[in-house]
Amino acid sequence: MSRPRVGIITNQNVVDNQYRTHSGGVMNTQAVAEVSGCMPLLIPADPRFVSVEELLESFDGFVLTGGRPNVHPEEYGEAPTEAHGAFDRNRDAITLPLVRACVERGQPFLGICRGFQEVAVAMGSTLHPEIREIPGRLNHRMPPDGTIEEKFALRHKVTFTEGGVFHQLMGAQEVMTNTLHGQGVTRPGKRFRIDGYAPDETPEAAYVDGAKGFTLSVQWHPEYNAAADPVSRPLFESFGDAARAWAEGRMARPVLQSA
Repeated sequence: MSRPRVGIITNQNVVDNQYRTHSGGVMNTQAVAEVSGCMPLLIPADPRFVSVEELLESFDGFVLTGGRPNVHPEEYGEAPTEAHGAFDRNRDAITLPLVRACVERGQPFLGICRGFQEVAVAMGSTLHPEIREIPGRLNHRMPPDGTIEEKFALRHKVTFTEGGVFHQLMGAQEVMTNTLHGQGVTRPGKRFRIDGYAPDETPEAAYVDGAKGFTLSVQWHPEYNAAADPVSRPLFESFGDAARAWAEGRMARPVLQSA
C-alpha cells in the first residue's frame, strides 16, 4: 500500500537576491517520511497556483510549518506595525481557510510555530507581535549565533494540562522543548484550546476543541531531531496514524478531549 500523502506548507524565499523559490526545511520532510511514515510533498502556498479545494482532495494530511513572515494582523482585526515584521499574504490566503476546512472535515493537520499561530488565528485568536516585550515573559526567539544544534537546543519546560490531550500523548505532564519564535497567542479563540504553557505562561501546545480529527499544534519546532526526541516522536507518529486513517477512507478518531 502506498504511503499517505502529506502536504508540507512552504515559504517564499529569494536566492541570490533574484531567484524566487517556494522552499521547505529538510527537517520537516525527514520527520514526515521517517517518523510519520508518510510521503512528504511540498505545497506552494500561493492561491495563484493552488486552491484549498484541490489540496483537500490531493492530500491525506498537512504540516503547517514555521516561517519568518508572520500572519498579517488584519486577519485577527488589528493594524500592522513595524513590530509585526514581514508578512506573506499568499500563505495566509491558503493556510487559514485550509485549517478551517480541515477542522470541518476531520482531515488531519499538524501546526508548527507559525503553523501554531495560523491555527490560532483561523480559530479566532489574536497574537502579540513580540512576546518578549510583555512584562514577565521570556525571550523565545532563536539565538542569533551558534550551530544548528545550539539554535535548536532544549531551552524551557512546557507543562501540559493534567490528564489532557498532550499529557496523554506524551505520557508526561512536563517536557523540555526548543523555542524559536517571536510572536505569541494573547487571546485564544473559543475553540482554540491551549493545552500547554511555557514557564512564563506563553501558550505552547493546543488543539481545536470539538474537531472531528487530529488538530494538534505546537509553538516549538518538533521537526528537529524528530526520530530521537521523546517529545517529537509521539507527535509525528500520532499525526502519521491520523493521515493513514484518512487515506484508508476512515475518519481519524477525534483527539481525546480533556475533562
